[in-house]
Amino acid sequence: MSFKKATTWSFVFLMIAGLFQACKSTKDASDKLSNSDLASDKDYTLEKSLLWKIDGNGLAQPSYLYGTIHLIDSESFFWPKGTLAAIDESEDIVFEIDLDDMFDISASMSLLTKAFMKDGKTLKDLYSAEDYKFVKEHFEGMGLPMFMMQKLKPMFLTVFASGDVKMGEGFGAGSGTKSYEMEIYDIAQNSSKEVSGLETMEYQMSVFDSIPYQEQADMLLQTIKTSDMEDNSFKEMMAMYTNQDINKMVESMGEEEGIGGYEDILLYNRNKNWIPVMKKMMMSKKIFFAVGAGHLGGKDGVIDLLKKEGFKLTPLSTASE
Repeated sequence: MSFKKATTWSFVFLMIAGLFQACKSTKDASDKLSNSDLASDKDYTLEKSLLWKIDGNGLAQPSYLYGTIHLIDSESFFWPKGTLAAIDESEDIVFEIDLDDMFDISASMSLLTKAFMKDGKTLKDLYSAEDYKFVKEHFEGMGLPMFMMQKLKPMFLTVFASGDVKMGEGFGAGSGTKSYEMEIYDIAQNSSKEVSGLETMEYQMSVFDSIPYQEQADMLLQTIKTSDMEDNSFKEMMAMYTNQDINKMVESMGEEEGIGGYEDILLYNRNKNWIPVMKKMMMSKKIFFAVGAGHLGGKDGVIDLLKKEGFKLTPLSTASE
């Protein structure tokens, strides 16, 4: 399926996957990672590499782990050396979620209903009159009428609050942005490789139900208030990515904004859940795993957890192709 055909449904994936990055928008210092957490991450400094080879621990053949970024300027898009070869060598491609499901129209529509708040709640119920007017004017200024947004969970709106992501634009030529997941998925489709996921879209959606609507609304409001600074933040994130500095990505979560005190729910528990799934997959096939780069580094990052299981993780070249 081409990018243009995928446009209608691609924003569903972005709302799910992109939120794990968007959750960093809150500026509340009390929500930052503790100094002890940051200090412990210094013991897990890794080479600057987005592509890692996984072998040892009884594997008959190596698999690969690649850190993606969900959105990047088209001009900044690049393939680290060896990535395309690793994809070509692998039998299956595994993302955080099975992207084939994203193109199942009936499944996507059913899932989209879970983006709405329960019990008739609306954004107006979560804000003072002044704050609601502020949020309403922000989105309407972006061409998004509030009547379309009123019942959506605030966390979904956070993705669009800064204007970096726009509904219906899609990816690729003409959009100004690209998605590594979509680029890799397109390669998989063209080479008839099997695609699967480490977790379901339903699970990812359910993760956000663990965060109270009021806290989601507070994060959304803070994101809008700081949206003028988000352009620099986005550029800094892209710089970390193009430098393949997975250590900086981990540090930025604590030093800048944190993720609202929900690090375990949004990152670490998910990392731990993925390890037995990855282990089982690698035992029978050569796999190319593509997950958000923020999941790779630090204590209880995917690389650390795989090493603890006895696997050897080797960083591959940081040069681009």
